[in-house]
Amino acid sequence: ENQTSASEFVLLGLTSDPHLQSFLFFVFALIYFITLLGNMVIMVVISTNPHLHSPMYFFLFHLALIDICYATTIVPYMLVNILVKQKSIQFSTCIIQMSLILLSAGSEIFMLSAMAYDRYVAICKPLHYQEMMNRILCWQLVGGAWAMGVLHSIINTLPVLNVQFCRYTEIKHFSCELPSLLTAACGSTFLNKLVLLSSAVIFGSSSFLLTFISYIYILSAVLKIQSAKGRHKAFSTCSSHLIVVGLLYTTALFQYTKPSSVSSCILDELFSIQYSILTPMLNPIIYSLKNNDVKTALGRMLGKIQVG
Repeated sequence: ENQTSASEFVLLGLTSDPHLQSFLFFVFALIYFITLLGNMVIMVVISTNPHLHSPMYFFLFHLALIDICYATTIVPYMLVNILVKQKSIQFSTCIIQMSLILLSAGSEIFMLSAMAYDRYVAICKPLHYQEMMNRILCWQLVGGAWAMGVLHSIINTLPVLNVQFCRYTEIKHFSCELPSLLTAACGSTFLNKLVLLSSAVIFGSSSFLLTFISYIYILSAVLKIQSAKGRHKAFSTCSSHLIVVGLLYTTALFQYTKPSSVSSCILDELFSIQYSILTPMLNPIIYSLKNNDVKTALGRMLGKIQVG
């Protein structure tokens, strides 16, 4: 039967064990709370501290906003699904969730590329930094990152609307991620898989190349610095960003290059948890621990709250 018969899907989630479900609910509720708290604190600290009103923290503010959107798209419905016995999701809700996941993922990788370019200008062209990284360019880079996310979402979502689903469709996942949704389809999904693979390669490789080229220039500039202290100071300004990029692309690399022989629902779900749930939680923690300006601003804010 065609897609009009599929008014709702069944999300099988991570497990059907009641005891394990209770444990997972607590774990993911805690992760979501830390994600919201951490990213909101980063956003508030950057907004309220004049010392952090620079391009680097402007991009970090929007990365935190994307991480909140990413986690909120997935985790709340996941928590509800753990609690209820009828683990169904409306077709329209599933498509909306899928499109928002694609939007968040696309926006995140290009926001990281914008941050890499910012670090390149700061380290390789420090005398022209203020002139080059002006307010207009910063907004263009941020707007471009969000626009690429929207484009990535649209070109993958529209073809799904023509996919045939049976009346009873089980999705072996905890969210309506596109690969899992296509696996559950009754009709042909060749075109959808081709669009997904092509967009992942084009968007992912272009974002990766922008980031990679920026760091090639950064590394070259850092190695030319004579003193070890100077090299450490220059590279420390982008160490947080490098860790975040490394986590994201390492996971993506394993996800898209692993042999089909090792592919499984459990493995796919673990990778999904890493890049869609754990990464948004870890990003603010990494930036807070590795960035002295953020730590100082956070300490001042906490001091004001205690005094108040």
